[in-house]
Amino acid sequence: MNPRPVIAAVQAAPVFFDKAAGLEKALGLIAGAAAGGADLAAFGESWLPGYPFFVDAAPDALWWAAAAEYADNAISVPGPETDALCAAALAHDIDVVIGVAERAEGRPGTTWCTLLFIGREGVILGRHRKIKPTHHERSVWADGDARGLVTHPRAYGRLGGLNCWEHNVLLPGFTLIAQGLDVHVAAWPGREPTTAPADPVWSRQTLLSRAFASQAGAYVISVAGLRLSEHVPERFRPLSTYEHDGMSVIVDPWGEIVAGPQVGEGILYAQVDRDRLLAAKIACDPAGHYSRPDLFRLDVDGRRVFGRD
Repeated sequence: MNPRPVIAAVQAAPVFFDKAAGLEKALGLIAGAAAGGADLAAFGESWLPGYPFFVDAAPDALWWAAAAEYADNAISVPGPETDALCAAALAHDIDVVIGVAERAEGRPGTTWCTLLFIGREGVILGRHRKIKPTHHERSVWADGDARGLVTHPRAYGRLGGLNCWEHNVLLPGFTLIAQGLDVHVAAWPGREPTTAPADPVWSRQTLLSRAFASQAGAYVISVAGLRLSEHVPERFRPLSTYEHDGMSVIVDPWGEIVAGPQVGEGILYAQVDRDRLLAAKIACDPAGHYSRPDLFRLDVDGRRVFGRD
């Protein structure tokens, strides 16, 4: 491990409705991040096979066709796609966090929005299923569970992550913070149109990521997907009601942006400064001296969804 580990946000358009091509692109991006010196590469929400952009459109015949193709391109965890991702992590000596649409075995109409954690040892460290899909996402993604709300010890610190608007509710994030979170992946589908000022640092995606970094005293890789009209297969473009324009950033433990925003496809890099990480936790450690366990208690139900993995 580097004395000053390097973390990376991989911002790239998925290959929609083609998980095989999407997997090949992911493997190339992992290799590219490793060649750039990264110890950890993070991808956006549901990057494989892509964010289900069609959920906000009217549910007509074209909508149902897109939903069916999307479900067909969900992956099993574990499965051949995760085996390939694990092999890439091992071959390139890099940790990988990637959003996937995970199929429920035996239930082809049920998928989860899952954040997958893969270690440089070539193994799955864990997975976190989005607890509550947002708005119309509930038409394609099932509710997740809290089994994946854990941090993973790595050489650069304790690693965790959440999906998108899970940063807009407090308890999932505090569950990770209470475990001494050091490096956090905030996975987003990409910045959406907003009434905020044109500067992308005012987007909800970036504001929530910066606030979370300050609250946790942790580095946050706020990594977004990218989905412009040109990335959507022509047959499904009528279902694309807006675009996701990326704008990934990396935030330090004081809430300051240290890399980005990224425009278009590319990889952002930042070094983990352990002294700065420690200083932030000395200032405010919600899992330590800034906690009041005599006043507050958080109970987390770690039972499985559907009673099975």
